[in-house]
This record gives sequence, structure tokens and C-alpha cells, in this order.
Amino acid sequence: MKVLLIGVGGVGEAIAVMARPHDWLEQMVLCDYNRARAEEVQARLGDPTRFPVEFVDASNRQMIEDLARKYQVDLIMNAVDPLYNESVFDAAFNVGVNYMDMAMSLSRPHPTDPFHQCGVKLGDYQFAKAEEWEQKGLLALVGMGVEPGTSDVFARYAQDYLFDEIDEIGVRDGANLVIDGYEFAPTFSIWTTIEECLNPPLIWEADKGWFTTEPFSEPEVFDFPEIGPVEVVNVEHEEVVLIPRWIKTRRVTFKYGLGRRFIEILKILHLLGLDRKDKINVKGVWVSPRDVVAALLPDPARLGDRMRGKVCAGTWVRGWKEGKQKEVYIYQLADNAECMQKWGCQAVVAQTAFGPVIAMELLARGIWKGRGVLGPEAFDPIPFLDRMAAYGFPYAIKEY
Repeated sequence: MKVLLIGVGGVGEAIAVMARPHDWLEQMVLCDYNRARAEEVQARLGDPTRFPVEFVDASNRQMIEDLARKYQVDLIMNAVDPLYNESVFDAAFNVGVNYMDMAMSLSRPHPTDPFHQCGVKLGDYQFAKAEEWEQKGLLALVGMGVEPGTSDVFARYAQDYLFDEIDEIGVRDGANLVIDGYEFAPTFSIWTTIEECLNPPLIWEADKGWFTTEPFSEPEVFDFPEIGPVEVVNVEHEEVVLIPRWIKTRRVTFKYGLGRRFIEILKILHLLGLDRKDKINVKGVWVSPRDVVAALLPDPARLGDRMRGKVCAGTWVRGWKEGKQKEVYIYQLADNAECMQKWGCQAVVAQTAFGPVIAMELLARGIWKGRGVLGPEAFDPIPFLDRMAAYGFPYAIKEY
């Protein structure tokens, strides 16, 4: 398989590092707006022929198309902020190659009732083009990171093998990570974190469909394996869009363990308008306030040696099996020290990266096949789950 990797930040680097040992990968083109960053990753990989470097502007669809044709790739892997999803997604379609991302096209709140009604949902742009992709015989595998991604595979596994009937599916994410030397340092892209945490959270119920609520609503304490109790709150996330399309259940939610201080900082950013994506004129220079915030904070990819603790990503499922109530949490637990030792990447980005790499192998070997715009739930979960331990990220199941 030949892959055009768009974005060589923390997760992009981890994808390349994890894919490198495998014979199914013929070539992976490292594309980034920061060419020096891509060259740094290339030097680490030690194989410039197999991992060539290219400059790319992810907002420039034609540039992406030209690179895909130059290298005759089979797959475009989108590893940039979802702001650029539409251009990368459309470039893959125009060239006639398969596509994968880890976050879907952006939402837009309802103009008059944002905390009750949906406006444009996550992924609406992509799903609107599903028939065109299917007719062209192409696959866009969307939301294939860890959350969304592995969490969705867990949901499909629960439906197929653990339950006769499902009442509720709730993706739950928590951590006990500490970053030495920083009072505030997000472990993932602050741009994406602001987007998903300050937008109206999405909930799906069988009798109501999709609807929204206020940010940080419905707090609950969830007991994460090897981490302990963490308060989690509603956050906008792709699983709530994806899971109901393929999994029969009565309710779907996503809750994230942010912590009170993190939530307060996000609220202040919003209050000051520093979460805005649109550019403003500052003394003759047009800048996005959110880009300024991101530039001021440390690069999450470079925090691994200061980070301690574990991060847990998983899918909680409640329902019925053989006439009895059943409740499980299917999860993946990543330890930062282990990730740094094995991959040289911090836990959050490493945990995000292994899912798309496994999915690449399954596509390369023809084990996963499909046409159209599909989520991870559309595929047999067993080949994915069977490979998780070999890739260094085993899953476990907690029964209640």
C-alpha cells in the first residue's frame, strides 16, 4: 500500500512510526505545511525512499491531488485538524483513491436554538457525498482514530458478540496524566479540543434522533480501570453520529474527563473570544484567535518526556443477554512510560495512531472492504481486535 499522509504532527508521526515495521506498507509520503517537521520525522524513520517528504497546504485541494497523482497512492490518510477535512476528502475523491480520517467534517450550531437542536452535524458534509463515493467504487473510512475509531469497533463487537439487545452505548474517556513543569498543557491538539468541547454536545436517542445540549452537561463520575473515579461530561464527538447508523441501541452519548480546571480555562477562552476560528485584524495582521492560543501552548507531541500516567479510551454498553441485564466497559489503557519506551511518542497521540494503522493493514490485505462513506462500525471487528495486542495496544473488558 502507498499512503499519502497529510499532517505529520504528533499523531501523524506516531502513524508513520507504527507503520514502518510492516511489509504491507510500500511507501508513506510525509506531507506537512512545516516541511522541517516532516524532515525531522523522516530522519527518525531512517528511510527517505520509503518515507519521502513533501510540503503541503491542506487547504489547497489541487496541491493534495497533485501529490496523490505524483506518488500514485492507494490511500490518503488525513491527520490534520478537521478544519481541512473537506479539501482532503474531496481531493481523494477527485483522484480516485481511498480516504481515511480520524475526525469528521466540522459541525455548525443551530442558528437560533443551539443547545436543543442540531444545525450541521459532524460528518454531514461527508455523508452527503456517500452515494457518489459508492458509485465510484471508492471507500472513505471516516472517524478511524481511537475515539472515534477503536471505540466504534468496540460498539460493533458488543452488538455482535456480547448482547442480544442494547439499551445504551456511552463512550467514556478518562486519564490521570500529569505534565511536569507546566500549569496548563493539553495533551492533544488544543485546536481540536476547543472545537469538540465548546460546541453543543450531541446525543442520540431512538425516539428523538439527534439533539444537542449545553457544553459540559450531565456530569457523572465514571470509574476507569487502573485510573479510578473521574468526573466526565458531555462533549461533541463523532461516535454519537456514527454508532446509531450501524448499531441498534436506544441511546448514544460521549463523555470526556476534562477536569474542573480545564473546563474553567475553556470557558474563559470562550468568554474572551479566543476560541474563534475566523480571522481578525490585529494591527494590520489577520490572525485566528484560536491559532494564537495554539501557538502559545507547548506542542503536545513534545511533552512525552514530561508526562506521567495513563489514558483510558473505551465504550460502556448496557443492555440484555439471554434475558438478563448486562453491563460492560470495553477499553484500551495506554501507559505513557510504555508508549515512550516503545514508540518514542506520548500516550495520547500513540493511542490515537494505532487504530488507523491497523485499519490500513486490513485494507491493504483486503480483509476490510467497502464502498461509500463508512464508519468503523460497518466492518467485522474481530480482525481489528485480534491485531491490537500485536500492535502494542491490547484491549480488555470490564463486566459489572
